Amino acid sequence: MMSSVMFLSLTAAMGSSNYTADAAITVPGYVVDPAEGSQTSSKKTIKMTFKDALLEGYGVEKRGKVSAEKDTLYDGEGYISFFFDEDSSAAEAMGSATFTVVAPKSGLYELSLGYYIPEGNGDKVTQIQVNGTGTGELTLDAPIAGNVRAEKMMTKVLLKAGSNTIQISRGWGYFGIEHIKLQPAVSPVSTNMIARYALNNPEATPETKALMNYMLSQYGKNMISGQQTLEDVEWVKQQTGKYPAIFASDLMDYSPSRVKNGSSSTEVEKMIDWHKRGGIVALSWHWNAPKGIGGKEPGYEWWRGFNTEFTTFDVEYALNHPNSEDYKLLIRDIDVIATQLKRLQEHNVPVLWRPLHEAEGGWFWWGAKGPEPTKKLYRLMYDRLTNEHKLNNLIWVWNSVKKDWYPGDDVVDIVSVDIYNPAGDYNPGIAKYEELLSLANHKKIVALAENGSIPDPDLLWTYGAPWSFFNTWSGEHIRDGKTNTVEHLKKVYNHDKVITLDELPEELYRSH
Repeated sequence: MMSSVMFLSLTAAMGSSNYTADAAITVPGYVVDPAEGSQTSSKKTIKMTFKDALLEGYGVEKRGKVSAEKDTLYDGEGYISFFFDEDSSAAEAMGSATFTVVAPKSGLYELSLGYYIPEGNGDKVTQIQVNGTGTGELTLDAPIAGNVRAEKMMTKVLLKAGSNTIQISRGWGYFGIEHIKLQPAVSPVSTNMIARYALNNPEATPETKALMNYMLSQYGKNMISGQQTLEDVEWVKQQTGKYPAIFASDLMDYSPSRVKNGSSSTEVEKMIDWHKRGGIVALSWHWNAPKGIGGKEPGYEWWRGFNTEFTTFDVEYALNHPNSEDYKLLIRDIDVIATQLKRLQEHNVPVLWRPLHEAEGGWFWWGAKGPEPTKKLYRLMYDRLTNEHKLNNLIWVWNSVKKDWYPGDDVVDIVSVDIYNPAGDYNPGIAKYEELLSLANHKKIVALAENGSIPDPDLLWTYGAPWSFFNTWSGEHIRDGKTNTVEHLKKVYNHDKVITLDELPEELYRSH
């Protein structure tokens, strides 16, 4: 599961524009006529600058052409300043900039931001609200070490004809917004553009090939439902009358450093039983560091050892010193997990295998030293599990949108991301979906490997974000009645484009 992120908000008034689309949008209130000509020739960009924003709250201001005495790094015309005052806390600095957007027609638009990030401040993460509805986690990229001024297409948004509000509230601070742009969006990507391909492992078992073929057959047509932990799988059934198709589990308690401290697990047995019921199995591994973890001290317990802050284990050192004890411990742990995966293979259970998840966040030790050690460890694991242990029941799921973290097409079968929107925010996550499409050059299935709020199925095909599957995290994310209301869960699990356990083919695991 990923760490929580702070959010931003913004509103603007815009001029007229021509809008065309290749197909009618079917969401109630957002009907668009079919196109009558070239889409690119009929586009007209709508732009508003920092001067047009209405500012509210503390910690936000408009800065015109900034003098060298005030900001020697900036060389533009001005921006909305989201910079923390050194004496203020993040909670205090929650000002927002508001624009009112007048759209000529209802429909899907591309929203771009012109932004400024001073030298050394790195990427920023924000959220935008359109007419009170969130658009999901968005990133302002700072790919270079120096001062960054850039424009980025952030996401697609649905606007109604007439007045709309776009809200960008304060988040991490230390950035500026120069302008916003909107233009009619291109049509959602056709499933015909998605490459159909074989698994990377030519020795994949018949059951594994059959599962991948089934997922390919459904991609772009239906979304497969998933839920973390068997206990919450049963809870979903009680609330909705339906079981999710995917039961997602974790090999965490098989980690040698946890076993040494007394942990045990029956997750493999649960997965075998789920497979016998005709379901799909997904697996991650909260890998407790091989060494350098705490004991029983409050706040530093051994079971926290998968988090960077609770271990001294250095993955970069281990990988750069193959004769070291640390490297040998990495191999030991991978071999131990291979034993559990072999048990699944012996029972003909294919697995959606997602190791080293959320590495780019840095909160797990396998991502703490940056992208290169993570990619090296991933490829080491792929090679050892596939070639040394002959594990042919794994569909390899990568879990990041960042290009510099991607380990390569040859060791990835599915690309995925984890998204935790605010409670009750069921937006389709189009920005992350399109980042993943770009990451794999439209050659891989795109999946939502972890989520809090489940995207509204009614919006996915309108936006062009038909996630292959979703997997709601456990506990409060599924049960609190706010992140996903029971009404929303019933809608999702009884939707004609959401596949549940009872809708999986009886002969799913026979090769097609």
